[in-house]
Amino acid sequence: MLRWIKCAAALLLLGGGVAAADVQLTGSGATFPQPLYERWAKEYQAIHADAKIDYGGGGSGKGIKDITDKVVDFAGSDAPMNKKEIEKAGGADNLIEIPSCAGGVVPAFNLPGIKELSFDGPVLADIYLGRISTWNDPKIAALNPGVTLPSTPITCAWRTDGSGTTYVWTNYLATQSEDFKSTIGVGKQVQWPVGQGGKGNPGVAAAVQQTVGAIGYVEQNYADKNNISYGAVKNKAGKFVKASPETVSAAGEGAVESMSGQMLSANIWNQDGDNAYPIASFTYLIVYKDLNNVKSKEQAQALVDFLWWAEHDAQKFNGELDYASLGEKVRQKVDEALSTISYKGEAIKPSGK
Repeated sequence: MLRWIKCAAALLLLGGGVAAADVQLTGSGATFPQPLYERWAKEYQAIHADAKIDYGGGGSGKGIKDITDKVVDFAGSDAPMNKKEIEKAGGADNLIEIPSCAGGVVPAFNLPGIKELSFDGPVLADIYLGRISTWNDPKIAALNPGVTLPSTPITCAWRTDGSGTTYVWTNYLATQSEDFKSTIGVGKQVQWPVGQGGKGNPGVAAAVQQTVGAIGYVEQNYADKNNISYGAVKNKAGKFVKASPETVSAAGEGAVESMSGQMLSANIWNQDGDNAYPIASFTYLIVYKDLNNVKSKEQAQALVDFLWWAEHDAQKFNGELDYASLGEKVRQKVDEALSTISYKGEAIKPSGK
């Protein structure tokens, strides 16, 4: 869990010069952006010292439950809220869902002596369907000429918790295999026919690292941070591409046209473009349009200011942690959504805008 971060000076709301005392913001949800949100909290509190920000992680499903139950001020989710979740939280007119960054989900593997592999969607789907069970299977070999693949059994690792990472992984594989779509399906949590589960990125990564022959899906930044090997994936243009902030950004370039209103969700997996990484997704921050779940107008103002800062000034930190930043046109959509936030009917505008 993100540690409580405390500093000593007074809170100065983004350029407004207005002091506020000890404002606490709490959030929970997706673990994919948690390292980035931790960095944002540290940087924000360096200039707004009495704002105490705690982001607890726990998975996208927990974040959506917590914001629905109004036990947090904001939530993070890699998967946009579905129709049932939106209705339970009071309807789409009651909510704001904005992208904060983008990232790639990668096929991490553990094969001693092999650091580079290539995959395509149908092969990954067949692995997770249990139809490809050894690493020297002809279908894997065909994608990796010149690589001597062992006969080691494949162990699939997957998330046991409700996870936006699983949502992205399953949605991509469903575009690659009708059998996968009809048997395993898509969602934040599904029933896997083979392999072993782990909680969160750490659980899946541990399963991969501790099991020779394992494959698992984790966020690219997490794999890089923990020195876990992962493969390139064949994209829609027929190119084998590894995940990076640049290739994930390329996947999101066409998303703006499909984004409108307050619920700014867009699917960016399996996009066109030679350089587009195919298993990519935005991750989202979720708040109420009228911040009736926070304790005071001061807290509402602090939350709006933090969100505006996160979507603008804080984007410069994304690349340092291997997250893709939002493009200018996406941020314009975000600004429009943030401009509709209120507290008990009174409009709350960013102080630093």
